[in-house]
Amino acid sequence: MRYAYALTGALLLGGTAASLALQHPASAQSAQNEPGTMQASAPRAGAPMSFADLVAKLQPAVVNISTDQKVTVAQPANPFAGTPFAELFGQFGGRGGQNGAPITREAQSLGSGFIISPDGYVVTNNHVVAPGNRQATVEAIRVTLPDRKEYVAKLVGRDTASDLALLKIDAPGPLPYVRFGDSARARVGDWVVAIGNPFGLGGTVTAGIVSAVHRVTGQGGANDRFIQTDASINQGNSGGPMFNLNGEVIGINSQIFSQSGGNIGIGFAIPAEDAKPIIDTLMKGKPVQRGYIGVQIQPLNDDIAAALGLPKNSGEIIARAEPGGPAAKGGLRAGDVVTRVNGEQVTPETTLSYLVANVAPGQQAKLDVIRDGKPTTVTVTTTVRPAEEQLAQQLGGGDDSFGEDSEGPAVPASNSIGVTVQPLTPTIARQVGVDSTVQGAVISAVDPASDAGRKLRRGDVIVSINSTPVRTAADITRGVQAAKSANRPQVLLSVVRGRNPPAFIAVKIK
Repeated sequence: MRYAYALTGALLLGGTAASLALQHPASAQSAQNEPGTMQASAPRAGAPMSFADLVAKLQPAVVNISTDQKVTVAQPANPFAGTPFAELFGQFGGRGGQNGAPITREAQSLGSGFIISPDGYVVTNNHVVAPGNRQATVEAIRVTLPDRKEYVAKLVGRDTASDLALLKIDAPGPLPYVRFGDSARARVGDWVVAIGNPFGLGGTVTAGIVSAVHRVTGQGGANDRFIQTDASINQGNSGGPMFNLNGEVIGINSQIFSQSGGNIGIGFAIPAEDAKPIIDTLMKGKPVQRGYIGVQIQPLNDDIAAALGLPKNSGEIIARAEPGGPAAKGGLRAGDVVTRVNGEQVTPETTLSYLVANVAPGQQAKLDVIRDGKPTTVTVTTTVRPAEEQLAQQLGGGDDSFGEDSEGPAVPASNSIGVTVQPLTPTIARQVGVDSTVQGAVISAVDPASDAGRKLRRGDVIVSINSTPVRTAADITRGVQAAKSANRPQVLLSVVRGRNPPAFIAVKIK
């Protein structure tokens, strides 16, 4: 199993642990990586002889970022309560005289950042300066320069969706700073240099190559697209810059894949092409707004593509269009496969969420759609994408998600996909926990030897088969026969489980 880690080092004290160019104030100070000044530092063609000159020029603009936090934790219950030894527990168990009363402790977080203007604007990751958990509050943000001078920073703005934050320090200037470069020109195999503070070790430099671009890490959201690198990145590197050999910031180190939390040669950076316009917006004091059409989507994986008779990874399927939302108003509906947005292809690397988010709210998005096997076009007017927390709430209250190896009773099924169904009545709907507005047929038995036996279970509600509504067992039989006639080995079911949103499940025909 792979794990995604944020890269902020943490220590609990007293216990445990359309890109827009940035406009800078006029100044005689020039950027550390001003065009034309880096040529002498760039290596010759072929393998670099040394990164030393490059690093010496760039390192002064990379800073350490830490936060002072207060964390409320529950005090352990006094095992001697009601005995003559009760007062002694307070001496060993901590503060507060009451049994089990919450106590407040100090905590810190450690990360990296870099200065982008001579007057002290600093870029970092949002998670570097955010509270460590819901019980924590940030009391102060501190920026330490390479010369060990420390300043209390002001949080100018943050964008949770992209995990970016902009700080401002008031320090005698002009300060050394660096500029963003064009990450769109980065190619797999290009050399990169990362500078940061892994594990609190300030000014650490690592080098490697770009190992992938447009990498989707599976964290979801409209900004799930990264530059992958094998330059060593560890906890505490969060928010630090990734440079190309021209000394340009092409990425902001943000995530790693690791089972231990340490570097295994796979790190991820937010591309400058995505970060720069967000930072520019925050610098102007404006909120970051993204396009939104109100749909729940699924990738067009092998099984779903086979059930629809479409090439795999050639779009994404709409699992649900929010009633009254922009997509529903524009005519988009569940079962539609969106292949392009304003002419740009939807792929696993360039997702529908990413493309729609980059359409300004209030603008139209022209969607190329496959509906019932036929191409069509739907035009949707975008609105403002809600906060990530609000979107998570809209997804439904259930956490019993669909997956392989769901339990199924050993009961013979009544059709060739291995399920037995009955009409969904209001009484049954209450029993299986689905919303009263759901219409379909509820599964009463699943053949464990079938493909459905690995994916479905008793109590699931089948809403449709191959985009045709299901109310009875006969509807499923007709859907299976239609798939056989089209020489398709699978059928595509829209299924509701409890309070989860609808999901498309491809099931093989026996």
